[in-house]
Formats: sequence, C-alpha cells, structure tokens
Amino acid sequence: MKTCTNKILILTVIALSLSLIACADSGRQKANGPGTQTAAAEARPGLVEPPPRTESAQSVGTDAGQPAGAPQAAQVQANAQFTEDERNTIDIVRKTKNSCVFITNLQYVRDFFYSSDQPVPRGSGSGFVWDDQGHIVTNFHVIEEGDKFMVSLPNQKQVEATLVGREPNKDIAVLKLAESVSDLTPVTVGTSRDLQVGQKVIAIGNPFGFDHTVTKGIVSALGRSMPGARGVTIRDMIQTDASINPGNSGGPLLDSAGELIGMNTMIASPSGASSGVGFAVPVDTIRKIVPQIIQFGKVTEPDLGVTFVNDEYARRAGLRGAVILEVPRDSQAYGAGLRGLSRDNRGRLFVGDIIVGIDETKIASYDDLYNALDGYKIGDTVMLEVDQGGKTRKVRITLVKID
Repeated sequence: MKTCTNKILILTVIALSLSLIACADSGRQKANGPGTQTAAAEARPGLVEPPPRTESAQSVGTDAGQPAGAPQAAQVQANAQFTEDERNTIDIVRKTKNSCVFITNLQYVRDFFYSSDQPVPRGSGSGFVWDDQGHIVTNFHVIEEGDKFMVSLPNQKQVEATLVGREPNKDIAVLKLAESVSDLTPVTVGTSRDLQVGQKVIAIGNPFGFDHTVTKGIVSALGRSMPGARGVTIRDMIQTDASINPGNSGGPLLDSAGELIGMNTMIASPSGASSGVGFAVPVDTIRKIVPQIIQFGKVTEPDLGVTFVNDEYARRAGLRGAVILEVPRDSQAYGAGLRGLSRDNRGRLFVGDIIVGIDETKIASYDDLYNALDGYKIGDTVMLEVDQGGKTRKVRITLVKID
C-alpha cells in the first residue's frame, strides 16, 4: 500500500513539473512576438523572407526604383565588355539594319489539274537599298528567269517588286518596290579603288533563308577574275574569307566605316557551302552600272556594232581572238571592211575576221574584248588589229551605242 502511494506521489510531481515548463514556454513566445515566426520560417528549406525595407535602403531617383542615370551607366558598362573591333561591328550592323532585304524569285508554272498559272519559288537571295526611291540592287542570277519578285523587309513585311533592268555580264540587276516604304535606309556607297588586302569587311545577307545574318572577315585578295552568270568574266572582283553561303548573293559587303565596297556574288566551294573563298562585285563597277539601269532600263555600253561567236565554240575550233559572227550591212563596221562567218555554195562554213587586238591591248577571246571596251566610252575611235586567214591588218572604227 505504501509503495502504491509513493508511485502516485511521484507521478503527481512529474505532471506538475511538465505543466510549469509548458507555461514558461508560452510566456517566452508572447514576449518574443512575431520575430520568432520569421526565424522559424528562415530555418525551413526553401523559405526565405526578405529583410525589412528601411528608408536608408530605398533608392532615390526614378519612379521604378532605379538610380538616376542607371540606363546610361548600364550602357557604358555593356560597351566596356566589348573590344573596339566588336563595338565597330555592332555599330555597323545597327546602322545598316534597314538597308538589307530578302528577295524571293517566283516563276509561273502551269497547273496540270486546274490549267492555271501558279507562282512557284525558283530561288532566293539578298539585296540592298540603293536610294530613297525604292530601288533594290541585287545579283542578276538571283532574279534570272523570274516572273514575280517578293521583297521581305527588315520588319518582315513583304512587298512586291518589279524588274527595272539588268546587266547579266556583270551579274547586276535592279528592282523597284511597288509601294512606298518609309523606314528603309539606303546604303552609304563607298569606293573599291583604294581597298587593301587584309582590311576588315562585313557581309550581310540571308543565307539559307536566315534573314539579316552578319559575318566578318578580311579582304583576302583583289583583282580576281571569275566567270559571270552569262559566261563573260567579271574582272577586279574582291576575294574575302567572310562566310558567304547560298542566299547571301546580292547582299552588301561593307568596310569598317559601314560603306558599301562590293556585292556578295559567288563562292568557290566543292560542296556549295562556304569554304572561306568568296567573291564580290566591286562597288566601282556597281556605281557605273546601276545609275544607267535606273535611267534607261539597261546599260548603255560602247560597242563595235557586230556580233561574235561564243568563246566556247571558238576554243573548240582552235581559234584565238574575238571571232566575228555577223556584221550588219548598214553598219560602219561593214563599211570599214569587217566581215563575219560565211558559207559557200556547198554550205561549208568559213571564218571571216578575228579581232586579236584593240589599240595596245592584245585580245585572245571575246571575253578579253568585252572587258577591254570597259575602258572606253561611246564615240571613242579605236584601232583594231584584225586577223583573216593568217594575215593581219589595222582597222579604225568608232565605238557606237548598242540597243
């Protein structure tokens, strides 16, 4: 009985002690207030309360809580992250962002089932804004055999364009937008006369349809000669290692001042993709051709007033020089004694005159003659060296305008 009484007493003491401890804990929570809850929350994984906002921590300046001059400071800090060369490239890209366009060449094809003509994409390329009249300069091979042309502007708007004129031998063509567009910026036209091998260049275009793609490189070489779209060699082309791919054709090649120095035209590549060997038509050639196309719809070049045999056929026949095909009877060339191919009574073909020189320049093909005439203007008088049957003679003739 005594043992039982002792157990009851011990349990009563323990219960009383626990009650006192609970009361003491409750009193401490009331004394500490809400700060204890914050500390508990901070102890839980993933729950972080921000520190209370005090007047000293508040920003003074803009309504958005940004210090005065923060955008300018951020811009200065951003610029400091780039090298001088990078800042130059970025400035050029910003300057010309509204100068480059994407061109789609459409050709009408007869629909078999509905007997109607449907526009089908034939190809695409790039172009650049020439002036504030809506003229777009591109390569001839970009618009070749096209019936309709759609121009995608930098803001993704599509505008139809018409063909103003072309010069296949220089791979140059000019389009004009069918409607007025106010937010386009003409390129700043520079010169290719004083280019130096090694100087920086920037190519802008739409390779594989990726609009406004920018690549950078250097002038790798000058004075390159490459076959054009119509087989005639384009002389004085700029070689560059700036990446040029299908779709870049017709896009601008710029120098470090952001000025146009050439038009990206072709690449030398066994795979058809960029190999680091690209070529651009020099801007001095573009400056000579484009204004004529805009004014006359074609190029007015000095000519001899005769037609010539294709160089490929001449080479197959073992002939060297510009082989005359036909001379109109009412032309001054005919009066000067120039003659083309002829046939006898049996139908056998005989070679007439072959031009092997013009003034001091030797001529080995029509290609040579065509490019030699670039140095003359309509009305100039030239001295031709003409071969016929192994005998040469001199013929003086005045260059005329071709229709």
